Amino acid sequence: MEDSVDRHLARWRGKAPFDELVEGVVTRMQLLVKHLAHTKEAVLAEAGLQEFEFETMHRLVARDGSATPSELAAELLLSPAGMTGRLDTLERAQLVRRVRGTDDRRRVDVELTDKGRELWTAAMTVRAEAEARMVAALDPADQELLNGLLKRMLARVESSPGPSRASAPPVRKTGRPS
Repeated sequence: MEDSVDRHLARWRGKAPFDELVEGVVTRMQLLVKHLAHTKEAVLAEAGLQEFEFETMHRLVARDGSATPSELAAELLLSPAGMTGRLDTLERAQLVRRVRGTDDRRRVDVELTDKGRELWTAAMTVRAEAEARMVAALDPADQELLNGLLKRMLARVESSPGPSRASAPPVRKTGRPS
């Protein structure tokens, strides 16, 4: 069974110094990530949400429905002003509410509203179904295998100090083990 990456590799064969096996793996991962991103974007649009709205509500759900604006800003890598704008939008849509602390009036917590939780749950359900359809091309044993292989790759990348040409293995030209 041929896919678009096979055609990509054939077009570039002999024209660029890359290992075909590595190029195939990496390009397929990149294309799957793009497909997943487009699917998630479409699901959110169906639910009437934008990515930033969903991600903010997602963080609130992970924190049991409540967090301070500074906690959310830190997790979402936003400036305080950026977080304020985001919360204003979500509050106008009645997806979150700001609640002053009873012990300390300077403290403000952000809470997910019932409407926000319902919308987040609906979006998560459709996203999970879309992800399951994508992974369904593999039987459960292959899903376990792929999950383990990707975990091993990610763990190695996460534990590396950074990209280094000196530590990279030599490039094979054929895509076959040398």
